Amino acid sequence: MKFVIIFGPQAVGKMTVGHELEKVTELKLFHNHMTIELLAPIFGFSHEMWRLVNKFRQDIFEVAAVSDMYGLIFTYVWGFDLQSDWDFVDKICKTIEENDGVVYFVELEADLEKRIERNKTPHRLEHKPTKRDVARSEQDLIQTMEQHRLNSFEGEINRENYIRINNTNLTACEVTEIIKNRFNL
Repeated sequence: MKFVIIFGPQAVGKMTVGHELEKVTELKLFHNHMTIELLAPIFGFSHEMWRLVNKFRQDIFEVAAVSDMYGLIFTYVWGFDLQSDWDFVDKICKTIEENDGVVYFVELEADLEKRIERNKTPHRLEHKPTKRDVARSEQDLIQTMEQHRLNSFEGEINRENYIRINNTNLTACEVTEIIKNRFNL
């Protein structure tokens, strides 16, 4: 199985790129908000919601890893200053690789102004109801950026199947072509 993890700060375009990549490959998109949007209306943004989000995600990765599916795309906001996020990504990789899968790392970065603009797009708001309070969402985007490091340092990710793309001035389709061609998906 091929497992593509697309990561970067909020509103960088992870889900949009994931949707485009799903259209041109046999990969299935499992964007991070699929579990959040399921549980937030029930539990709010509580400790219990995040515990269940992580449990559901891990269960999905385990089932996908042993399935006959071609592959899965997962999107994630990775706090590089948080050991728990490193542990989560390591656990995902272990789950996939122990079952003869291949993990591909796609890091996206974009200027803050572009991310604030993307935070308001109809596509994002359609798929992420918890982001529809745009003022609160923008405040969270800025606050998270101030509190955490959401892009890696040069050389910090030491993986053969890794690409970093600044997509400030690229469309999702252009980014998708880069990813598809780089990893032969």
